[in-house]
Amino acid sequence: MRIVVTGSDGFIARNLRVRLRELGHQDVTGITRAAAPAELSEALRAADFVFHLAGVNRPSQDAEFVQGNVDFTARLCAELATSRRSAPIVYASSTQATIDCAYGRSKLAAEEVLLRHGRDTGAPVHVFRLTNVFGKWCRPHYNSVVATFCHQIARGLPITVNDATKALRLIYVDDVVEAFVGLFDGGPSGYLEAGPVHEATLGELAGMLKEFADSESLMVPRVGAGFRRALYATYVSYLPFERFAYQVPSYGDARGIFVEMLKTPDCGQFSYFTAKPGITRGEHYHHTKVEQFLIVQGTARFRFRHMVSDEMRELTVRGEEGRIVFSIPGWAHDVTNVGTDDLVIMLWGSEVFDRARPDTVRSKVSL
Repeated sequence: MRIVVTGSDGFIARNLRVRLRELGHQDVTGITRAAAPAELSEALRAADFVFHLAGVNRPSQDAEFVQGNVDFTARLCAELATSRRSAPIVYASSTQATIDCAYGRSKLAAEEVLLRHGRDTGAPVHVFRLTNVFGKWCRPHYNSVVATFCHQIARGLPITVNDATKALRLIYVDDVVEAFVGLFDGGPSGYLEAGPVHEATLGELAGMLKEFADSESLMVPRVGAGFRRALYATYVSYLPFERFAYQVPSYGDARGIFVEMLKTPDCGQFSYFTAKPGITRGEHYHHTKVEQFLIVQGTARFRFRHMVSDEMRELTVRGEEGRIVFSIPGWAHDVTNVGTDDLVIMLWGSEVFDRARPDTVRSKVSL
């Protein structure tokens, strides 16, 4: 399939082109404003599919809206009509097409040109009225508040929130791209939606991004689903290289080291520890806390004693086995390095350690 992407150096196009490459599409021609007329003509006349993402949104004078949005779209349609190939077109329009302003009128006019081309030629035309698209590779200090806030906060720079109650409707670029490429399999012509559309106030947006910035203190906020997942990924994509890594505390003694990796608001915490050959660690029990151990390196012997019945249990696990070992509430437990190499163990605890209420009671396993 021969694919043409106009506005190929833009934010959405960069994400789209990466996705096209992932899907195995090799014949992709990008058209930028610098493209010569002959280059555009040649690309469009051979196109099997067109993503029309080019547009003007911040010109020095209003006349450029017509030139960049309406006239260019008319030229694109004329070239496609000449080819007689009826290539499907995906158009990145804007919700401002419903607003009576110079930019909105130009986007509406471009939509009408495309829809008329579809009626005249039978080419499928898919129009997406997008709003506040955010994600990686978006230019800060241009027309995206998310990009600007991410860029500033990731560098410890101030942001300006003029109206914290201002409502925003936002859509993640990956969702836009998936809606676009989904049309390779066909789909209805006319107006389509990419989603989900997320709603937040300007104050809420700023607050979430500042929370993400503070997560380098070990506590990682909820970032696993929905809007927060997309926003967190976007924020991290703006980190400068010198912040690609950060230090966490490490506590060491003659037995080995203990390092906390991250903590979560309601899903416990992750850490790891080491033990020299012959060293025993643990020797305590919990009432409520649950732990899971994964041997990364070495050989570990786990021992358990029931705190009421004194029942004893024991098992040995090697790093290459990929087995998880529980600590069970009400059972004292310890772990001994019974190998010849340093023992390295990953540890998840079901709750964040609270020094005021540690739920960790010292107790030998052997009587």
